[in-house]
Amino acid sequence: MTNWRWWLCSLLFVATTVNYLDRQVLSLTYEEFIKPEFHWTDANYGTITSFFSIFYAICCLFAGKFVDWMGTKKGYLIAIGVWSAGACLHAACGWATAHIAGFGSVAAMRAVEIGSNAALAVSTTSVYLFLLCRGILALGEAGNFPAAIKVTAEYFPKKDRAFATSIFNAGASVGALAAPLLIPPLALKFGWEWAFIIIGGLGFIWMFFWAFMYDKPEKSKRVNEAELAYIHQDDAEMAGQAGHDASSPVIPSASEESPSIPFIKCFKYRQTWSFIVGKFFTDGVWWFFLFWAPSYFSNQFHAPATSPLGQWLIFTLYLIVTVISIGGGYLPKVFVDKKGMNPYAGRMLAMLIFAFFPLAALFAQPLGIRFDSPWWPAILIGLAGAGHQAWSANLFSTIGDMFPKSTIASITGIGAMAGGLGSMIIQKVAGNLFTYAESQGAAFTFLGFEGKPAGYFIMFCFCGLAYIIAWSIMKSLVPKYKPVEI
Repeated sequence: MTNWRWWLCSLLFVATTVNYLDRQVLSLTYEEFIKPEFHWTDANYGTITSFFSIFYAICCLFAGKFVDWMGTKKGYLIAIGVWSAGACLHAACGWATAHIAGFGSVAAMRAVEIGSNAALAVSTTSVYLFLLCRGILALGEAGNFPAAIKVTAEYFPKKDRAFATSIFNAGASVGALAAPLLIPPLALKFGWEWAFIIIGGLGFIWMFFWAFMYDKPEKSKRVNEAELAYIHQDDAEMAGQAGHDASSPVIPSASEESPSIPFIKCFKYRQTWSFIVGKFFTDGVWWFFLFWAPSYFSNQFHAPATSPLGQWLIFTLYLIVTVISIGGGYLPKVFVDKKGMNPYAGRMLAMLIFAFFPLAALFAQPLGIRFDSPWWPAILIGLAGAGHQAWSANLFSTIGDMFPKSTIASITGIGAMAGGLGSMIIQKVAGNLFTYAESQGAAFTFLGFEGKPAGYFIMFCFCGLAYIIAWSIMKSLVPKYKPVEI
């Protein structure tokens, strides 16, 4: 049997890695480069990250349907081309702000007095320009997960999908892992603009490989009959249950595809709402750590992203995420193969286990302050992030368990929209909360913490509890395996 499906899974992993590298350039250049150059506050930064989240959410609502309509190959190429262009465009924001705000050069813009009307003009103009670039980035990135999940459903049987998803989804962790080692040094050596250009350009390289490597399994010259039969073993089992000869696997032709569910009709199913709930409550937690962890270590422990300590803290955090989260997709496989559970039951049990990992975030702030060490938060947030990635791999795979392949990208897009909406709320609340808490100082308290540290602890408490809440609601909506019938 050939193993071409794993080569394609590796391409999905690389695409997701690039996806998260592009997202994190801003967070790793914010405190030391962007914030002082454009005179931003945390509220400004929160506005930009929350806008990215909500616009990403809106785009996700249609990105899945777009991928289903365009096909996986073309849809993915267009998506990564758009987001790579958007990533590179961030580099022009400094030049554009200087000219729009009436400064002769970027250097003159940087020299304006803090708190002056000129500084306000610079911050306002730059925020709108970054919003435009983040919007283009979000438009393209919205297509990544719908396309990747669709490829997984096309190339893997149900029992392997969570493991395959955990592998490509680990690209999010690896991207976040590589980011502190790549982006701050690039920004220091060449300027923050080149960090956006170099990292953004990686997507254009990926497009070349995708164009030549991907075809549907029925069309691919690199997939032999044995691998094709393995891929479509679920169809063979269904054929056997229907009274056909299961020893002769039913392999759809390239032109055959189950009928698609109309977009509006998707919302009538409990299975759709279960996925929406899972994404809404938890995606924002991951994005909160992604966008705010560098700033947290810089403000709370004086470890900026350009310092060796700051880089190693972020690296350690995402190393923990990467190593542990890979097992997230393998655990339900054990439940299915060893315990005889159906894939959905195995996935839900695995998700319940991983829902307890983020509770580690509850102790990040208290232990970090108690021992005056940023390593406690780095390790505990890493455990929380690992729980999220393992949870996410299984959550994505529940779609393939219950929906026809023709609708998987659409449902993924709907769920990603819900996740983006939840993230928008978290980012906006966090930005305003941190600015307010810092301004109030000792007058703002929460469970023994004062000022901005109290604001961080509030956010960590929500992040820790979100998964237990989400799992409970999902289980009540879909208590047992029930595939959607058209």
